[in-house]
Amino acid sequence: MRASDIRKRFLDYFARNQHAIRPSSSLVPADDPTLLFTNAGMVQFKKVFLGLEETNFGRRATTSQKCVRAGGKHNDLEQVGHTARHLTFFEMLGNFSFGDYFKRDAIRFAWEFVTKELELDPKYLRVTVHHTDDEARKLWREIAGLPDSRIYALGDKDNFWQMADTGPCGPCSEIFVDVAHLARDWSFPKGATGEWTELDRDEFSLEAFVEGSDNDRFLEFWNLVFMQYDKQPDGTLVPLPKPSVDTGAGLERISAISQGVTRVFHTDVFAPLISAAEKVVGIEYWGRQSDEIRTGVKIRGGKGGSDVVPNPVDPASFRVLADHARSVAFLLADGVFPSNEGRGYVLRRILRRAVRHAWLLGRKEPTLVDIVQAVIDSMGDVYPELRQRAQHILNTTRVEEQSFLATIDGGLARFDQLAPARSVGGGSDIRGTISGEDAFRLYDTFGFPIDLTELMARERGYVVDIAGFEQALDAQRRRSQEERKSKRIGMATDELDDATAWELPAGSSSVEGAFVGYESIEIETQVTGVRRLSDGRVAVLLRESPFYAESGGQISDRGEIVGAGWRVDVEDVKKFDGRPAAVGRVTGTFAFGRVTARVPTDRRRDTERNHTATHLLHAALRQVLGETVHQAGSLVAPDRLRFDFTHHGPVNAERLSKIEEIVNREIWTARPVKTTEMPYAEARTLGAMALFGEKYGDVVRVVDIPGCSMELCGGTHVRNTAEIALFRVVAETGVAAGVRRVEAVTGAGAYELVRGHEQALHRISELLKTPVDGLEKRVSALIDERRGLERRLDEAMRGGGDQLRALLQQAQSVGGNGTRLVTGIVRAVDVKELQALGDAVREQLGSGVGVLAASFEDGKNALLVVVTDDLRERGVRADALIKDIAAAAGGRGGGKPHMAQAGIPDASRFAEALARAPELVRAVLGASS
Repeated sequence: MRASDIRKRFLDYFARNQHAIRPSSSLVPADDPTLLFTNAGMVQFKKVFLGLEETNFGRRATTSQKCVRAGGKHNDLEQVGHTARHLTFFEMLGNFSFGDYFKRDAIRFAWEFVTKELELDPKYLRVTVHHTDDEARKLWREIAGLPDSRIYALGDKDNFWQMADTGPCGPCSEIFVDVAHLARDWSFPKGATGEWTELDRDEFSLEAFVEGSDNDRFLEFWNLVFMQYDKQPDGTLVPLPKPSVDTGAGLERISAISQGVTRVFHTDVFAPLISAAEKVVGIEYWGRQSDEIRTGVKIRGGKGGSDVVPNPVDPASFRVLADHARSVAFLLADGVFPSNEGRGYVLRRILRRAVRHAWLLGRKEPTLVDIVQAVIDSMGDVYPELRQRAQHILNTTRVEEQSFLATIDGGLARFDQLAPARSVGGGSDIRGTISGEDAFRLYDTFGFPIDLTELMARERGYVVDIAGFEQALDAQRRRSQEERKSKRIGMATDELDDATAWELPAGSSSVEGAFVGYESIEIETQVTGVRRLSDGRVAVLLRESPFYAESGGQISDRGEIVGAGWRVDVEDVKKFDGRPAAVGRVTGTFAFGRVTARVPTDRRRDTERNHTATHLLHAALRQVLGETVHQAGSLVAPDRLRFDFTHHGPVNAERLSKIEEIVNREIWTARPVKTTEMPYAEARTLGAMALFGEKYGDVVRVVDIPGCSMELCGGTHVRNTAEIALFRVVAETGVAAGVRRVEAVTGAGAYELVRGHEQALHRISELLKTPVDGLEKRVSALIDERRGLERRLDEAMRGGGDQLRALLQQAQSVGGNGTRLVTGIVRAVDVKELQALGDAVREQLGSGVGVLAASFEDGKNALLVVVTDDLRERGVRADALIKDIAAAAGGRGGGKPHMAQAGIPDASRFAEALARAPELVRAVLGASS
């Protein structure tokens, strides 16, 4: 059964059983800072399980969730390619009950799907339960008819799940299949013995089952988690009032089971990717028949590299490329960009590990990009974001590969020095340690992620001093932090989170607060809570607040709150439980009561201009550069805007001018700006753009500029684009691989920029004594004049002009074969100009020796001897001639065989030295013939 059929059958089966089919969430968890990537189906429902959110689709759900495990606690990167089932990217099929059904139905659904929909023979199935979960054991006997001998009791490590040290948790039950009876390519590990290796045995002891699981004979493919307890800080398990169910079944594992293969890489999921790898590297993958590492592998039809791979080839490299191509494609599609920290660093690690394995297959040019294209082709129908961002995905992959290929050769050479492939004794024990400093240099100079260095070292029997590496890395980080230190006013939002620390008005039991700043920037209201902060400031909650809290790139408002006998100068706004809390210092004695809260009109209006302008800029960028452009970050402040977007390579001046023109045209068209709240699904259906990685509620705010732009946005905006007045681009730069940045100003800021440029033109006009409208012509003439002067200077420096011609015309014959001698006192500003003239003599003399004398502007005198290459090969050396010639004038010197120079104390003695030259040169020529 194909993977696509399994996915569809799973979702359809649970839909028939009243589960809502929910889309896969992004690989970037929307509001969970504890996770690098979404690594399980339950991640998008975490707040639902914790009771912090309600769903709008009922209490049952089913998904096929894209997942990545390649960083942090859940890291499968090292095993990928070398084992039968480890992947960095995989799809997790799951069904979920939020306080609805529990163990009985979860077990019934799972058993029915496995035996009826997948048609797996029950005699090859076994399950595990937690050793205390008698209820689950009883249900497996009742529903599945499994005997106790096929229900194995395991401990907390294997069969107890918890979200964190405290909170929801519970036992789990896993379903296993006997691969030895289903996989056509199954074979026992070499030398394996024991009960678990017996093919004709029906029942296995617990010990044999565990050993067989460790060796992949008994393969776990579905985990049923029963959330039934709330774990307390002291370890006590308190029963939950509404137990829930979270299950996860690996699509790739089920595909391997259904298709009768041991490795997930040999299923239809990976077939087009392995095929793409074979085509691009020019080597046939033999991993389906053997895992043999081969030498002398020939490349057929590949591009780049040599005809024979110089190193041994492991078929695991094909599997690494196939797996990593999926992770790269999906992470890029979900808005992760390669960088040196966080999620971007993990992505870069995956990319560079793939480049290294392509290198081991003989490739020295981008390779992964071709396999990423195969991922887009094969999975784009199920995950349309792959096709929507295809150009960005491919461009970024190619650029990252090219970047690492530029340094990998030197890095691998350095690694070979640090960790030679063979030790002197030829043993297989640990051969040595790569120091932290050396590992850091591989990282810093050659771009080798530390994980890659560790993997390569382990392959050769070495270890890496990780502690030393961390010290070197920390030292670099400290240096970088010190260089970019700047003063900031800020505070941790966590300081506001303790609800018990808020002071409330008399008679009030809870804080209130709502943002009304869309409609009003000055309002009379009531203080509903105050929190005194550790830095001496206060946070104030208002019943109605005009102050916008930083979000979506727009910075927080500033302003003032004025009460009876006191005031707070608002310098920051933070959110407390979704309410805007104004932060600042109190002047006077604070007291609860009525207050006036205001945001300065100019500041707010300038911010609105810049925010709406970012929407116009986004639309213009997509119009000019293509729909591969997506927002990658922004800053909206009163004095400027900054917009980061996905695009490879600089935006040239012509296209940037076109973008600026489009934005201004939309401003002067005076389009109305409409804001509406509507269901998220409706907004997306209407075409509203959403920011990748952001989590949106069921109801969203849509900012619509009809005929131009429609985006989901909670920021403040102008009512009509005409209020922006003017838009000017200040700069366009690169901020990361595949990410560009436009900085711009609007309104008064744009006017000041234009005025500044005009004033600068007038100052230049005065300096050049040319009218402004004639500056272009005047500057062009100056440039042409400068180029002419530079050309003449270059000719003088390189060819000596008239001096060279005169010297060559006066050359005298010294010996046979047309050998000539050039002597003379020449003009030269300094020694470099004299050497340039000497080079020109060497080039145009043909065969011979040149002896030149010159006095420089600094008062020094020098003698220069040059020898043509043919004479130098016969043993005539300039550094030997200079000594004897200079001695005639009281000088000393030296140099190289083709050119040498000497200092002469008295320029009046130049003639004496030049007079000796013919005699000395003839003598040397005679001796060399």
